[in-house]
Amino acid sequence: MRIAFLGTPDFAVPSLAALVEAGHAVAAVYSQPPAPRGRGQALRPSPVQAFAEAHGLSVHTPASMRDPAEIAAFQALNLDAAVVVAFGQILPAAVLDAPRLGSFNLHGSLLPRWRGAAPLQRAIMAGDRVTGVQVMRMTEGLDEGPVLASETVRIDALETAGTLHDRLAPIGARLMAQTLAAVGRGEAQETPQGEDDATYARKIRPKEARIDWGLPAEVVDRRIRGLSPFPGAWFMAPGERGLVRVKALLSRVEDARGPVGETLDDALLIGCGEGAVRLLQVQREGRGVQAADVFLRGFPLRVGSRLA
Repeated sequence: MRIAFLGTPDFAVPSLAALVEAGHAVAAVYSQPPAPRGRGQALRPSPVQAFAEAHGLSVHTPASMRDPAEIAAFQALNLDAAVVVAFGQILPAAVLDAPRLGSFNLHGSLLPRWRGAAPLQRAIMAGDRVTGVQVMRMTEGLDEGPVLASETVRIDALETAGTLHDRLAPIGARLMAQTLAAVGRGEAQETPQGEDDATYARKIRPKEARIDWGLPAEVVDRRIRGLSPFPGAWFMAPGERGLVRVKALLSRVEDARGPVGETLDDALLIGCGEGAVRLLQVQREGRGVQAADVFLRGFPLRVGSRLA
């Protein structure tokens, strides 16, 4: 089929690759404009743009798909279908309805649970045991369209948003390629979403990233893993020259008790409002990610160290 692909981050790249591999004619790829990245903050293309350009695909990076000129250009592509994977803009009806067969989105949750911007993070932070990926027909409502295909995965005890992302991206790519083929054959079946169980995965707010050790250990642990690797839950630790910001990127709950926000041993067991959390992987500001034991060799935190 003649399609357009709209996506931006790493999560979307396997889906674009799968559609190219399936032989679809990708008339255009849309992605968010280049953004400052890395230490030098130089403008760099998104992962989707980089992949598309490397494969000779036509790339567009509009500031807004609501611009009348952009809408007209999209309609002029004469598409059979549009595929959207984490594009980063809300698309108007004039765009969604332009392709002959419609527009289809890959979403990282089991809808109607976790509609919105951060489904992977919110699922882990809420303590969900399962999640998945789904292909839905796009409507103007936020992730409210009927579902065409679904695959469920378990959320492991040490799952982070990063590891879940890496597991779901290839599963979603395969699911999207299969579903689009079924749409082309006229064999896809659509199931309307219910509204009674709908929840919303709002965008992660900066204030959520600072760890509150007064919360129960299970809540602290889920927040650490849900915000790993980005933006990363963080705390302040006492160093030789004052407090140092440290990200906690992996943890587990342990059966221990002690003063809230204090180290209960020499191996990063931290007292919480209820129970304790063992930090397994951390990142000191300006340094790389380290296992806890490696971190402690250069930044010892003895029993009774107070974390803020």
